[in-house]
Order: sequence, then structure tokens, then C-alpha cells
Amino acid sequence: MKKYDRVGRRIAFAAAGPAIALVAAVALTSVVLLVSGKNPFEPYTVMFEQATFSDIQVLILNDAAGYYIGGLAVAIGFRMNLFNIGVEGQYRLAAMVTAVVGANVALPAALQLPMLILVAMLTGAFWAGIAGILKVTRGVSEVVSTIMLNSIATSVIGYFTLPSVFGVQVGNNKTTGEMAESGWFPGIDMGAAGEVYGFVFVAVALGIAYWVILNRTRFGFDLRATGASESAAAASGVDAKRMVFTAMLISGAVAGLAGMPILLGDTHTYSLSFPTSLGFTCITIALLGRNGPVGIAFAALLISWLDNASAELDYVGYDTEIAVIMQGLIVIAVVVSYEAVRRWRLRAQQRMVGEELAAGHTKPTAPGDPGDDDTEKEVAAR
Repeated sequence: MKKYDRVGRRIAFAAAGPAIALVAAVALTSVVLLVSGKNPFEPYTVMFEQATFSDIQVLILNDAAGYYIGGLAVAIGFRMNLFNIGVEGQYRLAAMVTAVVGANVALPAALQLPMLILVAMLTGAFWAGIAGILKVTRGVSEVVSTIMLNSIATSVIGYFTLPSVFGVQVGNNKTTGEMAESGWFPGIDMGAAGEVYGFVFVAVALGIAYWVILNRTRFGFDLRATGASESAAAASGVDAKRMVFTAMLISGAVAGLAGMPILLGDTHTYSLSFPTSLGFTCITIALLGRNGPVGIAFAALLISWLDNASAELDYVGYDTEIAVIMQGLIVIAVVVSYEAVRRWRLRAQQRMVGEELAAGHTKPTAPGDPGDDDTEKEVAAR
């Protein structure tokens, strides 16, 4: 098979899963609307119309930056066959600690911003590292430990925001106080549409770094190999436990940056009104984006659009929960559609190999022989 045929086939199968999931989610949401006596098409028309307004576009882009960074954090864990469900606690704790440091330390901007970013990364890495240590030393499932750490993080945040500790009482709200202006990350003024967070560009840089490290470095290869098979990686000289712990640290460090777009670009303080549930939403984004930087970007923009454009539904007689229903259905549809596509891909590869063997265009590949990597892996797995 020609190289461009293989590339086209891979792209088609990669796009099939998300496409099927989105179509299924829209169809099921429409059924829910129809059963409840609502117009099954009008909500989508309203939300698409909202996306044409410049102020909504800025909101979508700004929120997508945090979603994208959180999605990368989850994807790093997935690549290692780890389910870091603790991104929620890691990013919130990192945002709170960063806000406290920013409110009590004032350096020149050239030093203040790098310091705050480093604080956020170290806090997120520390919180994820606890789960990593429990995983490699005691065999504790990272799912269980990170869920528990999410709850502990909430309590820690509640303590540190007490007025008697680092908190500041502002009316009925508790905050960490306003950060020094030198720690405000500059953005791009779009006039009446608002300001695009400067951290959007940091998110793009993180996506590029994620792809390069994962696909063009020895560390990335070791990480993917350990995620595929710890025993096989160990046989090739990779310390599987060290890779698991390192992956959790990196995932936590990236998660710590997920709250920075809004903290450094807008609120400049951590309070009770700081966004929550971003970490859980990012699991959906990583799944929908298939752990790839480009796919995660499209998924982040989609979820951000659903969040911001659905606010208008209240004014036309629909519930904003429609967007929440669609997000939940996307999660279910993603799991089912990816498994279906995996089976279709396996059958297609087996059929392709059989046809080429019958036509005499190729020969069975022995271990180590060059060939279609995906085909060899799938046939071996079969």
C-alpha cells in the first residue's frame, strides 16, 4: 500500500471516533428536547448565532486556554495508562497558592511572572506526586488516591483562605487579596469585545512542547512504551516505576497551569467564585481529542463554545443544562464510538494484509522487519 494511502486511512480512522461521538450526542440531545416538548433544532441555531459575536468569541478563546492546558495534563496521564482524575484539585490548589504568593510578594514583572508560573507548576506537581508515590510504593490506584486528594485540596483551600490565615473577607466572599500588578499577565485588547488572555499563547506553546517531547524524544518514547506495557519497557531497560512517578509529576505540573489564564489574566485573586469542575471537564476534552494536541484544541474550543453560547438559551425559553446534557452524552458516545472504530480499523487492516498477500505484493513481516507499524501491532495483538 502506498504511503499516502496509509496516511489517509489513519486520518480517516482518527477523525471517525470524534465525528461519530458528536453526531450521536447531538442526535440524543435532540431526542431529549423532542420528548420534553421543545424544538429540537432551535437551541443549536441560537448557540451557533452566539458564536458569531466577537465578545462571545473572546470568551470562548479565553476559556478554551484553561480547558486546553487541563486536557494536556489528563492526556499525559492517559499516555502512561494512568487516570489522573485529580486535575481538579491540582489546578485549584495551584491557583490558590499562586494567588497567595502573588498577593504577598512583589517583584519586577520580569521576575514576578516566571516566579508565579513556577509556583503553580511546583504546587500541581507536588499534589500529583503524592498519588505517584502511593502508586509506585504501595500500589494504590491513582484513581482512588487522586479523588481523595481532590477532597483534601478543597479543605486545604478553605483553611488557607480564612481571614486568620491568608484570606481577606470581602463582603460575603473570601479571597486571597489582589495580586501585585507586576504579576498580571498582559493580554491583547480587542476593544469592545474584551481582552484575549496572553496565557492563550502559553497554552499553544505547551501543546507544541507536548507533541515534540512525546514524539521526538527518548523520554517520550519511554513514556509511551511504559504506558503500553510496563513489562516490555522494563525488558528494554526502562525503569517503569520511575516513569510512572515522573509522568504524575509532569501531569500535575501542567495541571497547575490550568487556572493561570483566568487568575493572571482576569481575576488576579483566588476566591469562592473561582471556576470549579474544570478538571473533570478536561477528562472529556482529552478523550474527545484522543490525547493529541490538535484534537484536544478542537475539543477545548467545542466545550468552551457549549459553555459560553448556552447562556443565551435562558432568554429564549430553553434551559442552559442542555449544554451539560450534551457534554455528558459526548463522554458516553466517545467511549462507544472509539471502541467501534478500533474494531473497524482492525478488520480493515487484516483485510488489507490478506488482499496484499493474495496479490503477492508483500510478504508476512518478521519481527524487526519494516512495515505498517499499526498493522503489525494490531495483528500481533490479535
